[in-house]
Amino acid sequence: MSETFMQTALSEARAAAERGEVPVGAVLVRNSQVIARDGNRTRELSDPTAHAEMQVLRAGAKALGAERLLTCDLYVTLEPCAMCAGAISFARIRRLYYGALDPKGGAVDSGPRFFTQPTCHHAPDVYGGIAERHSAEILRNFFQARR
Repeated sequence: MSETFMQTALSEARAAAERGEVPVGAVLVRNSQVIARDGNRTRELSDPTAHAEMQVLRAGAKALGAERLLTCDLYVTLEPCAMCAGAISFARIRRLYYGALDPKGGAVDSGPRFFTQPTCHHAPDVYGGIAERHSAEILRNFFQARR
């Protein structure tokens, strides 16, 4: 099941690339139903917080009428940054599934390891490496085309 939702996230990443955005996609799921799906929109919206994760957390909270998404799982193609990890914690996401590691900007299994900090209020169950090769390939192709 997680592969299916990650395939949806990969589709959102490809759509982000077509818009000229860094190709990261995310999907918010509850009870095996997609609640929200989107990709990065930082350039389109001139908003540095419009990461794919932030987009789906906002849309999901609105759709469900609650800021706490306790029974939701998040699928994202790239390891979340510190900002997104903080939002994931505050939203009380149940499980986080991500594709490629981000040694430079990631904050889950790389960098500050946000969810292991004593100041973290809630840590989701984390599963990395889901469709990792495909996630990394989309990013690599995007940046190679710009060099």
